[in-house]
Amino acid sequence: MGAGDLPVVEPQQVAGALARGSKPAVLYVGPNVLYRSKHIPGAIYAGPAGKAEGLDLLKKTVAGYASDREIVLYCGCCPWDRCPNVRPAVELLRKTGFTRVKVMYLPNDFKADWIDKGYPVE
Repeated sequence: MGAGDLPVVEPQQVAGALARGSKPAVLYVGPNVLYRSKHIPGAIYAGPAGKAEGLDLLKKTVAGYASDREIVLYCGCCPWDRCPNVRPAVELLRKTGFTRVKVMYLPNDFKADWIDKGYPVE
């Protein structure tokens, strides 16, 4: 899975938007154990999208959102090209009519590409 075939946003863009008070819906679509360890401040756990139960939770999470709400998805469980979660999450949201969905591009993983760069976590 290359970055070129998904609508991506870079970590520094997400961090900058959050620092400016911009409030896209930031949804974590990976394993719960990683979310509980550290995640982007304000991010919502939306289930591991590589599994049916994760997609069900993602549907429930966005049920009340307007279809033009800005949504940033991220996982970072493993290197980008092996992530089982981001593509199913994007596909689900596109099929349900969301028009402003992007995936945060984490080429290595969340630790290397977000935490180790000094971006905020909670």
